[in-house]
Formats: sequence, C-alpha cells, structure tokens
Amino acid sequence: MKDLPINLLRTFVVVADTLNLTEAARRLHKAPSTVSMQLNRLEDLIANPLMRRGQHGVSLTAAGLQLKAHAQQLLNLHDQIVGSFQNIEINGKVRLGTHDQYASRTLAPLLQEFILSYPEAELEVYCDHRPEYLIDMLNNGKLDIALVEMLADSEGGTRLRRDELVWVSGRDHVINYEQTLPLATFDEGCCHRWYACQALDKANIPYRVSFISQSRTGVLAAVRAGIGVGIIPTHSVEDDLLVIREELPPLPETEVTLFIAANVNEATRRLEAIIEENPLFRIEENQ
Repeated sequence: MKDLPINLLRTFVVVADTLNLTEAARRLHKAPSTVSMQLNRLEDLIANPLMRRGQHGVSLTAAGLQLKAHAQQLLNLHDQIVGSFQNIEINGKVRLGTHDQYASRTLAPLLQEFILSYPEAELEVYCDHRPEYLIDMLNNGKLDIALVEMLADSEGGTRLRRDELVWVSGRDHVINYEQTLPLATFDEGCCHRWYACQALDKANIPYRVSFISQSRTGVLAAVRAGIGVGIIPTHSVEDDLLVIREELPPLPETEVTLFIAANVNEATRRLEAIIEENPLFRIEENQ
C-alpha cells in the first residue's frame, strides 16, 4: 500500500468531525475545492470510498469510520513527535481559567493541540462559572490566562467573538408560560443566571430556580429532562434543544474574552496564540 500523507489525513479528520465541506474548509483555511481534491486523492490511495456526499453535507462510509479512528491516533502521535523536537525549549507551567462550557466543548481540541505541540509545558486548567472570579484569580497571580464570557462592549481583555444568549428547552417537553417559569442554571455568580433573572424581573414574569449545577452538562441534562429552561450562548445550542424567542424577553449579547497576566512565560504565549488564531474564536469568522 502507498504511504498516506499526513496533510491528507488531517483534512479528512476535520471533514469527518464536521461532516460539512464548507465548515471544514473554513477551519483548515483552504478552499472547498482544495478540500474535495484532497479527499479524492486520499480515497484513491485507500482504494475505498470514505464519504458519501449529499445536499446537506457528508456522511462516513464504513471505511471512513474505520479510518477516522486510526487517522486521529496517527495524527496525535505525529504531532507529539514533531512537538517534542521542535518545541522542546518551550516549557513551564501554564494555568488556564475558563468556563466549563468552553473547557468541555470548544477548547478541548485546542488544548489537545497545545499538549501535543508543547509536551514539556505543564498545563493546569481551572473551571469556574464566575467570570469576575477568574479575572480576580488572574490579577492575584493564581492564573496566567483566562477565557471568559463578558457582557458585550464591556471593558478589558481581548474580544474574540460576539454571541447572543438565548433561552432553551428540551424539544420533547412543553413549557407552560402561564405558570411560574422553572430555570435550570449554574449557581449564583453566573452571568447567564443574573442576566436571565434581570430580564424576567423587568418583564414581570414569575420564575423559580428549579435546578442548579456547577457544570454545563448538568444544566443541559436538566433542560433535556424538562426540569427547567436554560440560558446558553447561541453557538452552543445543540440539535435536541429548542430555542425560545417569542415567549420570553430577549437576553443580552456577550463576548468571548481572553485575559492574560503580565510577564507570562513563552508557553502561555503559545497557548494564547492557539486560542486567538483558531477560526472558532476569530471575530471576522463569527460576526
């Protein structure tokens, strides 16, 4: 069998993750035609179709599913080997503070990229739902970098992406808006909870907090179970959630914001660059 080029496998994995050629091309900074050409070349080398292309995206064939698992392992090992030689001088501790909704979703592949690229760095991640608390930790020397969600147009930090908070419920549950509205939220100190309560008070809509969790997974599990209505950014709405717009008051816009301490080490600067340069966080890609 012929060798499989790393660049083709990397393109394939991104397409396999997104199941959308346009989105994959955006993440890879390539033209869609280039992505298609690379997939065709990889299929020729494998001698098997890897994807079925349709009007609404792509789906993996049995061969594609098999290759995806192997390709990701190979890419991880490749990046770890390259990183161990190219970035061996980049070391030291990196203390990142962030919201659980970023650590468990958007940040996960970026943190993996950082660990593989800079194996000598020591990454520590601290999750908390209170942005001001994380910023205080950074100012007090307990964190090196913080990725938090701030009210749009507030001051401080580097703004990466503007988003809108929305009310969500489980698709299989009907909310009775004539009764006291149940809320599934993080604990006190969460800006989502504060914005939601302020909007409901202003609209004279009675509510109660029916479920409290320290994690995004817990809050959304309660929403899916019909225990309460949740408040999340638009970009994190999943297919089994229903956005509520007409029945409840609008919520404010927010911005994903990156704070970094003074006099940080080079490893922290490299993580800052990975976050800022990623298409998921670039302002021009998300407005």
